[in-house]
Formats: sequence, C-alpha cells, structure tokens
Amino acid sequence: MLTPQARGPLSDRVLAAMRDGATAHLVQVPEAEVAEDAQLTLWALYEQHYRGFDDVPAALEWDPHLIAVRRHLEEDFERILRDRTPPAPHAEPFAETFFAYIADHDGPSVAAHVQRAATSEQVRELLRHRSIYHLKESDHTTWAIPRLSDPVKAAVMELQFDEYGCGDPDRLHAHLFALGLEASGLRREYGSYVDDAPVEILEQNNAMSLFGLNRRLRAASLGFLAAFEATSSTPSRRMAQGLDRLGFPTAMIDYYLEHVEADAVHEQLAVRTICGVLLQEEPDLLEDVYFGAWTSMDLEDRYAERMLQEWAA
Repeated sequence: MLTPQARGPLSDRVLAAMRDGATAHLVQVPEAEVAEDAQLTLWALYEQHYRGFDDVPAALEWDPHLIAVRRHLEEDFERILRDRTPPAPHAEPFAETFFAYIADHDGPSVAAHVQRAATSEQVRELLRHRSIYHLKESDHTTWAIPRLSDPVKAAVMELQFDEYGCGDPDRLHAHLFALGLEASGLRREYGSYVDDAPVEILEQNNAMSLFGLNRRLRAASLGFLAAFEATSSTPSRRMAQGLDRLGFPTAMIDYYLEHVEADAVHEQLAVRTICGVLLQEEPDLLEDVYFGAWTSMDLEDRYAERMLQEWAA
C-alpha cells in the first residue's frame, strides 16, 4: 500500500516527510483546516503501527517527530470524542445495564437501507468504505491483550481466536471479506480504498487505533468492542438479505452470515466476561468502558447519517 492522497496542508506536509524521511522540520506543522485533513494524517500515522506503507521506511514507525505529531492529533481527537459522550450509567448489574444502554440507542441504519432499498452501486460504495476496517478486522483489539489481567486476557483471546479463523488462515474474517470484495468486482488489497473514505470512516478507524494503542484507554477499547459486537448481529443479517436481494455473490453474503451467529455469541462474551470481569477488577474504569461503547455507536450513526443523506439526494 502506498501513502494516500493528501487532503490539506497538514497531511500534505506529514505524508511528504514520511516518504522522504525528512521529519525534523515537523516540529512546526500547519494546523488542519478541515477535519478530514487531521483525520487522514492521524490515520496515516497510526497505519505505521499496522502494515505500514511501501513508500515509507519501516524505521520511521517510532520516529520521534512523527510520534509528536501523532500525539498532538490524538489528544485533540480524544477531547472531541469525550465531549460527544454523555454521562455513563452506574446502575448494577453491569451486563444488564449495558445491554439496556445499547438497546436504548436508536440511530440511523445503513444495514436497514441495504436490506430494503439500496442500489448495487450504493452497496459497492459502502463495501469500499468498510474495507478500510474489515481488511484489518479486529487487529486494534489485539493491542489491548498484553495490558489485561489473565482472566480478561483469556476471554479476549477466545473472541480473537474466532476473529482470526480459529487457526485457519482461510477463515480469518478479514480474508473472508477480501474474498467477498473480489467476487463483487472490487479490489481486495489492503488499504485500496482509503482515498474514497469519508471523514466518518477515518474517525471510526482512528478511534479504534487510539483506544488500542494507549494502555490507559484499554477499557475504552473493550467497551468499543462490546458495543460493536452487541450491535452487529442484526445488521449483519440485514446486510446479507440486502446483498441477496441485489444478486451479490455468495462469498460476500457469507461474510455477513458468518457474523450473524458469531456476533450473537461474541456480544455475551464481550459484555459479561470481558468488560464485566474487567470492571470487577478495576471498577474505576466504568466511565471509559462507556466512553468506548458510546464512541462505537456514535461514529456509526455519523457515518450512516452522511451516507443516507447522500444516497437520498
């Protein structure tokens, strides 16, 4: 994967420095003029910790000048996300309260639109956007594992083992999505469509990386995971039905059918055994669990609102 196209003066400056290695001048960088300039820059800096870029030296992953830019951007981003988050409920028991919190959240649904009314081109656009996450799937959660106690670590590993195909590389969820893309006439290469991604998709991916890379935000990472899993099964069924309605290939439909059953199990594991046990050990992390959960749902709402408005225009 090559570095993406810049979206403003900040990303232009930082991406150029990443490519040529001349990072020392990044002690002074222009402020982002628009949110997508900041988010693309942050996404590219985070990507250094995933698979990196073919046109950026691997030695720059921990370059102090790039890390300084990343820290500045992620501090601003975290402040934005926290400002959007309402107070967390403190009722007990946690699991029942959390599931009620999720159920009470009624946002717009891209999956419902796909199920009933989307065109094939709208779905292909959606798949291109989703590929930014689904081709790396749950890698961001894996970063949290060394930061957890043994009981929570074991539970996360149980969930991740399924996400990573139960030991079969052909069953990795990211691989299944890649097969679906290819069968649908889309590119399956990692990061192929980042230049097509709207700012809401960049924010979703950056929030996952922010939570996964920072040990102090491990509870937010697990709260994000729990909300994601608890809101995935029904939309996956709707996606599968919509794809079938439009005549998409079996490989793409099968990816979503895989998540109908898997995520129904994963939600119980993520809420009760992962977050529940974490909070028994460290009850002061409750606010961050809900911070991650709200962020997961809110960012999905923001993406859905944008796309549904664009498709209705």
